[in-house]
Amino acid sequence: MSTNGSSSLIFDWNTQEHTPDVGGRFAQVDDETLRDGLQSPSVRHPDEEQMVEILHRVAALGMESMNIGLPGAGPHVVKTAKRLAQEIKNSGYDILPNCAARTLKQDIEPIRQISEEVGIPIEVAMFIGSSPIRLEVEGWDVDHLLKTSEKALAYCVEHDLPIMFVTEDTTRSHPDTVRRIYGQALDMGAGRLVVCDTCGHATPEGTRALIKFVREVAKEHGREDVQIDWHGHQDRGLGVINSIAAFEAGADRLHAAGLGVGERAGNTPMDQLLVNLKLLGYLAPDRDLTGLMKYVEAVSQYLDVHIPFNYPVVGNDAFETGTGVHAAAVIKALKRGDNYLANRVYSGVPADQFGLEQKISVGPMSGKSNVVWWLEHHGFEVTEDRVDRLFNAAKDSNRVLPDETLRELAEQVPA
Repeated sequence: MSTNGSSSLIFDWNTQEHTPDVGGRFAQVDDETLRDGLQSPSVRHPDEEQMVEILHRVAALGMESMNIGLPGAGPHVVKTAKRLAQEIKNSGYDILPNCAARTLKQDIEPIRQISEEVGIPIEVAMFIGSSPIRLEVEGWDVDHLLKTSEKALAYCVEHDLPIMFVTEDTTRSHPDTVRRIYGQALDMGAGRLVVCDTCGHATPEGTRALIKFVREVAKEHGREDVQIDWHGHQDRGLGVINSIAAFEAGADRLHAAGLGVGERAGNTPMDQLLVNLKLLGYLAPDRDLTGLMKYVEAVSQYLDVHIPFNYPVVGNDAFETGTGVHAAAVIKALKRGDNYLANRVYSGVPADQFGLEQKISVGPMSGKSNVVWWLEHHGFEVTEDRVDRLFNAAKDSNRVLPDETLRELAEQVPA
């Protein structure tokens, strides 16, 4: 009997103490792979066509927005940003592009030109440092921040450019500073505020407190309609959990990059974020994430980023088992034709929701059920001699045997 969809088989302790009320909202995501992600000193910068391919993979996952570059960096970025914007328009993608810019007219002007030439809106993600430590290093004060930001905001308003106001290092900024500079941005028409954990400093508790504070600032200025983004980093390994905390506290859109690429320890990993949002019910129910592997493969190939074998969900070992007891349970479920059971009996992440499947391998910790399953699924007759030959070879090995080795053993003619 099939148990497909039977939640009664799993008692969920995750929901016993506290289930956050997100008011029926669904999280949006912004892909930062081709801007903030490229600040990693170890990645290869993809060419234009490779960037376009990554864009297609972003669209296939239904991401709401994408950072397409910092045109103020020079003509090479203007060229690629314009190409990506044109591809979004030509493909009819429901993706809102944004471009990063310092709070300077010279950075915003090329964004305006790209937007006008392509004929689609592009959010201006203007950023300025706001923490006391940054002000100390630069010799700035808060009045300088306000004066600099005011000019940039006024230029965007004059040219009807959507404003995405970003404070760098918000998670280490003084509340009075945050209130003043966000307040000015709100009063001048910013449609979105971006709260940044630029140095990966925040904990989930700090994230929630800050997002709630920014919501209160918006309310003080009569701007409850403003969208709030969270931009996290991985310096403490808290990128995903902080992003979830931000959404639960009232953030609308979460920033991340494929495979967590980015400066230092990187950005929040988009792949891990999407998986967790899906499993928590924070994405729209019809959100299709079966293209996740194609997305990470494109990022891995074009940015030359290795995927560790034990990386969550998309790593080679994520849904593979060579252990006898574990494999036997998965095999029993598969033989019943019960994918729901097979994808959950020894996995906290259902592989099929992300376009993947359980894999049974043969190695030194395997039982004979692993061998029988492998033979059946590779078209070999299951005989006692063949099972013993593969099983004994596996026990003599110090690692899982590759398919090529198992095939050679299975094809041997008994003496």
